[in-house]
Amino acid sequence: MLQQTHDLALESGVGPGGIPDAAFRTALTDLAPALARLKSQAQDGSLPLLSLPAETGDLAAIEQAAARLKRDATDILVLGTGGSSLGGQTVAQLADYGIAGLSRFSPEPRLHFIDNLDPDSYARLLASLPLRTTRFIAISKSGGTGETLLQSIAAITALRQAGFDDAAIGERFQGLSEPAKPGKLHALRALLEPFGVPFLEHHTGVGGRYSVLTNCGLLPAAALGLDARALRVGAARALAPVLSGRSVEETPAALGAALHLAAMRSGKGIAVLMPYADKLALLTRWWVQLWAESLGKDGQGTQPVAALGPVDQHSQQQLYLAGPKDKFFTVITVGAKGKGPRIDADLAGRIGEDGFAGKTIGDLVAAQGVAMIDTFAKNGRAVRRIHVDHVDEAVHGEMLMHFMLETILTGYAMGIDPFDQPAVEEAKLLAKRYLAEGRS
Repeated sequence: MLQQTHDLALESGVGPGGIPDAAFRTALTDLAPALARLKSQAQDGSLPLLSLPAETGDLAAIEQAAARLKRDATDILVLGTGGSSLGGQTVAQLADYGIAGLSRFSPEPRLHFIDNLDPDSYARLLASLPLRTTRFIAISKSGGTGETLLQSIAAITALRQAGFDDAAIGERFQGLSEPAKPGKLHALRALLEPFGVPFLEHHTGVGGRYSVLTNCGLLPAAALGLDARALRVGAARALAPVLSGRSVEETPAALGAALHLAAMRSGKGIAVLMPYADKLALLTRWWVQLWAESLGKDGQGTQPVAALGPVDQHSQQQLYLAGPKDKFFTVITVGAKGKGPRIDADLAGRIGEDGFAGKTIGDLVAAQGVAMIDTFAKNGRAVRRIHVDHVDEAVHGEMLMHFMLETILTGYAMGIDPFDQPAVEEAKLLAKRYLAEGRS
């Protein structure tokens, strides 16, 4: 279960450089109507995201699609970008996806998230994969995402060149998108359905960056053998205080939103998320999009920064401690104490570190996380701590929902819409025009 402490985020806890206590109290007051609005939306069903934790009707179809994809497969490529990919990636880390060293030993089928369109790497991947035992999941909410469409066309072309007929190509694909609208071209369905590709329907009321608890995130999870039901059970834990009408102070996501709002109003234009666990590394990338795309509007917002402990104590700590006090830090610690390889006393003595003797790698990581928090505080840096005892599907689902609720509540209190992304749409349209014109 997620535990959040915020005393060291405030001036009363860290002195000058912390969030002014008065600004925090004002933000708590300002969050009350935002929290009431969220509860009302949960009750009347006007925000479908809030209904997902209790939803079970779609899970059988997700599990059936995953079983179909896994059958005789060595590799599965997830084609998509942004919210269509990052949510699935952060959940997949529970099965060692993207973890340095371990990912090479992942059991089949191996998942590949092809979220960044790069001509060299994608061409090499298609040329290297065993296409007979490779499957493809093409995800685009609208069906018009350029990256997904080009990735899919390139994969179809590679399969054709390898001698597969249309029926065999269709057997190797799974589509995931909104239903087609009458009289309007749905590009992804128009591309894939003639091959007989089955589709799961993207939830029409849940946007891409909030879609991790829909089939967008749960299908890759199920393909890896993860427990999709447990992810939603965990999400329900984060949502429970909202549904029960708890106060802002008693609702962790609302309290976190108040901290962000007060930090923003106090000139802290950068928000840093720094977990101390490899399994949460891609959570930070997912969160960066969620925060930036939801709140960067009307001249408002803060810059999200992804960090990872303890490695970024070496790469970013100098700036964090000796640079400007313009940041609000969130450090996520995990119950690492007593875990991992144990340090041999004789070898520790050889290097003059008798204090290492008998300790575990987890003891050091746990100490580093707490030391980083205390060092932030001693240097007048605003820092909150989120702690979980371990990371599994339920805990991960709770964190995902916590950060989504925190983002939505912050947006409501700022007076902006946390669900649209007008600037992103403008760039997409311009890129498609330049592509057609051959501009570069």
